[in-house]
Amino acid sequence: MRKIQKMQMHEMAAEEIKRYILDNDLQKGDKLPPLDQISEMLGVSRTSLREALRSLDAMDIIKIYNGKGVYVHDARAYHFSSKIDIEDEKTALLQTCEVRRALEGLAVELAAERATAEHAAELLRICDELERHELPQSTLADMAFHQTIYRAADNPILQSIVESVWEMFRKFWSYAPLGNSQLFADSFPFHRTLAEAIAAGDKAKAREEFDNLMDAIEQAIRREQG
Repeated sequence: MRKIQKMQMHEMAAEEIKRYILDNDLQKGDKLPPLDQISEMLGVSRTSLREALRSLDAMDIIKIYNGKGVYVHDARAYHFSSKIDIEDEKTALLQTCEVRRALEGLAVELAAERATAEHAAELLRICDELERHELPQSTLADMAFHQTIYRAADNPILQSIVESVWEMFRKFWSYAPLGNSQLFADSFPFHRTLAEAIAAGDKAKAREEFDNLMDAIEQAIRREQG
């Protein structure tokens, strides 16, 4: 029995700090907000935040100066390497949906065949979080749900492909894609039915519920006024 790899809160916090730096076009030497403000923005404890900052410091993305604050160190360390230039965010999201359907649809089917009891329990636990919390905690939980599906698929090559395009995927879990923090709320109910299908090992049902989830996401994107 293999140990489950799951994304810890400090890892998700680190991802969100990187997103903040990227979205605000911060450069080397720019100062991040005070720790109390970051903790409140992310909805995480000071302990998780400190762990997140330590990991980013180790990657040379930021530098922590005692008594002075936290500063961006190397803005190039996390910028999206594919240099994809799509000006229309709505079009970009819909095109990324096509990629998600291909990659995550396969992952869902494999997860229904290969997920361990621990993976299934983790998916259902995250569903409880999604139904209990509001932003930003629900955003982090939603991201963790889909990452758990990729791990449950137990295909390292598929996972490596997903990791190479993760910056595109992460737009779905930003706080306000297309300026709407509740844009994908209609997709939330399908997370539980999808998790239950994976837990039951029902490949066809899992794919059906995933397609329902993606349909809800695409419909929400198309409804937004561009």
